[in-house]
Amino acid sequence: MPVFERINRLFPVWAILFAAVAAWQPAWFTDFAFLIKLLLGVIMFAMGLTLSRHDFMGVIRAPLPVGVGVVLQFTVMPLAALFVSWFLQLSPELTIGMVLVGATAGGTASNVITWLANGHVALSVSMTLTSTLISVAATPLLTALLVGQTVDVPVAGMFLSIAQLVIGPIAAGVIIHHFLGRQIKQVEPALATLAMAAIVFIIAIVVALNAGKLSTLGPLVIVAVVLHNMIGLAGGYAAGRALGFSKRVARTMAIEVGMQNSGLAVALANQFFTATSALPGALFSIWHNVSGSLLAGYWKRRPAEDDGRSMQADTSA
Repeated sequence: MPVFERINRLFPVWAILFAAVAAWQPAWFTDFAFLIKLLLGVIMFAMGLTLSRHDFMGVIRAPLPVGVGVVLQFTVMPLAALFVSWFLQLSPELTIGMVLVGATAGGTASNVITWLANGHVALSVSMTLTSTLISVAATPLLTALLVGQTVDVPVAGMFLSIAQLVIGPIAAGVIIHHFLGRQIKQVEPALATLAMAAIVFIIAIVVALNAGKLSTLGPLVIVAVVLHNMIGLAGGYAAGRALGFSKRVARTMAIEVGMQNSGLAVALANQFFTATSALPGALFSIWHNVSGSLLAGYWKRRPAEDDGRSMQADTSA
């Protein structure tokens, strides 16, 4: 489906375009705020439809890099979010939004960016899947730990909401894939377009809800988001290399750690906190796709020395 593939490659363009339209005409999108949770469910369901038992086996085949990547995911990113918020003196509302972004799992877009960068797609999918499942408990607990002294964090409510928004749709998708995997394989580009459309619409809604504050908060939040993303990308790569992984695996870790499930952060912020708290997640959704695409293009032109080595060889110290 070349048409859908061409549309998907322009993901950053669509995100920026719809964010700009939402800032210009917020009334076109604000009434759709109630759809944010449903749209996230669509994204997670689409992800589940593309997963097979072989993807789950990837965690068993490469437990060390998957485990290291997940640990980095839930340490580097939430701590970086808190540091950047402190450094830029963000308000409590924006700090909550930053921490929510940092405490969520890796984003599904990381798998596409890894593929474009000639990274280990199987490893990326395994890390995304593992961190997504762990996020059901990790996201509310980390949020409470890092900002719970400043604001009331409804841990139990967030736990239940993430389970409904993430586990349910993914499980449904995996079950359907088990029976219709061959047919689904043929429409995967269309599923990616559906997920892309959902996240773009979420971005537009959140930008519209914050349209009145963008002139004052927008530039500061953009700086915060860029710094946060850069720390994640650099930290994931540096840690991977320091621990003895190959360049190709380290690149995959960098992408996986630096690219977050910001759609989930937006949904949680909108449900449990404020529209302003959802702004970092919305802007992160735009930026991490831009930075990820640029990084993928750079690495694509500079293949890792050990590209030809197997997953097992790549993941040895």
